[in-house]
Amino acid sequence: MSRGSGKGLSLKDKLDGNELDLSLCDLNEVPVRELAALPKATVLDLSCNNLVSLPSDFCSLMHLVKLDLSKNRLQQLPLDFGRLVNLQHLDLLNNRLVTLPVSFAQLKNLKWLDLKDNPLDPVLAKVAGDCLDENQCKQAAVKVLQHMKAIQSEQDRQRQRKLQAEREMEKRREAEQRAKEAQERELRKREKAEEKERRRREYDAQKAAKQEMEKKTKKETVHTRKPASSSRPPQPPRHKPSWSRSVLRVLLFVLFCILCTLAACKLTELQHQPLCVSVNTLYGDVVAALQNHKTLQNMLQHNSQQ
Repeated sequence: MSRGSGKGLSLKDKLDGNELDLSLCDLNEVPVRELAALPKATVLDLSCNNLVSLPSDFCSLMHLVKLDLSKNRLQQLPLDFGRLVNLQHLDLLNNRLVTLPVSFAQLKNLKWLDLKDNPLDPVLAKVAGDCLDENQCKQAAVKVLQHMKAIQSEQDRQRQRKLQAEREMEKRREAEQRAKEAQERELRKREKAEEKERRRREYDAQKAAKQEMEKKTKKETVHTRKPASSSRPPQPPRHKPSWSRSVLRVLLFVLFCILCTLAACKLTELQHQPLCVSVNTLYGDVVAALQNHKTLQNMLQHNSQQ
């Protein structure tokens, strides 16, 4: 494994039992793949290198029990650093750490911790202490774990409160939406009822107007059918001509026509016409008959006198 790149030098040459010493190798990155191939290396020394950060897959090295990262330039640890659950000894001396990831609280087997010479957050620095001897480093591990568990619990509570608040907000939104929908339904229902009532009034008004028009039409029809004399002053009744008078007039007219015909046939040149000859003959017969009737009447009158 060459310096800087971490390639070219076999890690097996650095392995001594279960200890793998990669200190003072001028490393700027961790050869995670090669380390993962050596699960027997439970003790790993990466001190005195140029490490600025650890890759996220570094947390897959769950077989590590003791880890020395002192005297590097680490500014932060991976967020899932707590996956190294078998870790018991952790040296982070002289780095550039300010805080620790919340998952650090999951390192339940951690027994030894050194955080000296880091620009730690004041609260975290006070909890970690000085770690000037073995006992203080052990106490630092216990206290830091408790502190990180408290932070984790607080974050969990905040997350729960946030989740609860989001749920309540969602419930309020749903309730507001339901109320809005119910209000809209009620508004539509009221508008529909108002529209129905308006149409009913229009229908009633049209029906009443139609009935009024029909009554008016009936009255006008009745007035039109009445006789005109009802609005005029009464006149004296006219006497109808009797049937006998009509017959008499007809007979007089016929007689007049016969006299005119006789006069024409007797006194004019028409007397030689066939029609006038017939008329004159008929006239002569009638005169003779009348004379005979008069003679018979005289005889009867004479006999009655005797």
